[in-house]
Amino acid sequence: MGVRMGRLQLTLCLTFLLMATVTFGVPPRKPIDVPFGRNYFPTWAFDHIKYLHGGSEVLLVLDNYTGTGFQSKGSYLFGHFSMHIKMVPGDSAGTVTAFYLSSQNSQHDEIDFEFLGNRTGQPYILQTNVFTGGKGNREQRINLWFDPSKHYHCYSVLWNMYQIVFFVDDVPIRVFKNSKDIGVKFPFNQPMKIYSSLWNADDWATRGGLEKTNWKKAPFIASYRGFHVDGCEASVNAKFCETQGKRWWDKKEFQDLDAKQYKRLEWVRKRYTVYNYCTDRIRFPKPPPECRRDRDI
Repeated sequence: MGVRMGRLQLTLCLTFLLMATVTFGVPPRKPIDVPFGRNYFPTWAFDHIKYLHGGSEVLLVLDNYTGTGFQSKGSYLFGHFSMHIKMVPGDSAGTVTAFYLSSQNSQHDEIDFEFLGNRTGQPYILQTNVFTGGKGNREQRINLWFDPSKHYHCYSVLWNMYQIVFFVDDVPIRVFKNSKDIGVKFPFNQPMKIYSSLWNADDWATRGGLEKTNWKKAPFIASYRGFHVDGCEASVNAKFCETQGKRWWDKKEFQDLDAKQYKRLEWVRKRYTVYNYCTDRIRFPKPPPECRRDRDI
């Protein structure tokens, strides 16, 4: 009898632990690949965008005349936004491949991925930033643990009322928590469109502008596929989403990272951080208030 009770208690304990694991801090839902034209359209230099396989794959081309870019058809308040990208290979110094969300006004909100090219054999740098109410200056830079020009990798943003999480292949690389209660603005009432572009930024992108774009290596090509959008679509003037609080990203398990996710985030920060505004005492003698909540210090 005692053995049976012990086994029962062990089973209940394991069940409870399993329930706790699956109800808090789980990865976002897997993206569903769709053709480019489902959610996006080109915005400039149309002849520098190439469509392959019926639009399931798109190439952005940069030469010494122009780069190019595209944007989403809709505007969104919260959701999960991802893109599979293969970066410019070889000597990509001076080039920037950007994937970001942004609203359109002087007090705009923005959530940025920017991939800064480098000389052959030198690592890409991934810069992230968050703008709230027109204010940015929250740059973080990391090296990636793989060569992003060899294969497609997934870059995504989970944005809800509680946090913004940047993911690389389901690995969280940055968290920006809702810290309105301590005076930090958080994007919550400005619908954002999704943008991506490939452009020349050799005045700052590589070693602060010391390394210039080698136009003899042009054209530079970044490859895209996936084009997944899972957000609450709203008009550009909307202040809230009709289904706010009712979508999968609003559930409790997406309000924070779990212990395993925080451990992976810590792994990225310790091994691959190049720059973090939270630890820059020249720019910020006193750490910005959100840094401790975001576990950046």
